[in-house]
Amino acid sequence: MSRTGVRRIVIEVPEDLRIPPRELEERLRIELALRLYEKGIASLGQARRIAGISKWEFLELLAKEDIPIHYGEEELKEDLETAEKLAKKPGNQRWRGPYRPSV
Repeated sequence: MSRTGVRRIVIEVPEDLRIPPRELEERLRIELALRLYEKGIASLGQARRIAGISKWEFLELLAKEDIPIHYGEEELKEDLETAEKLAKKPGNQRWRGPYRPSV
């Protein structure tokens, strides 16, 4: 994560944590992201980027942890940007009314 507006930190953890060493960084990133989101410190988009996973994977983790979803301005903005990108893709048609199955 070396993008503008992102700070890299280093933390020290005990060697005898009950987490396999190869999983340590990923697990700590996910735990941090979940707790920051749960406390309202990070938005859903920020938290999922900290965790290094997709929005849908993060939403699944929230459900598993029984953490309620907070939907704010940043999430709305991200969803609108995604919708605009998808609408501009070749082959995507705009919705034009109620679904009518072909007969």
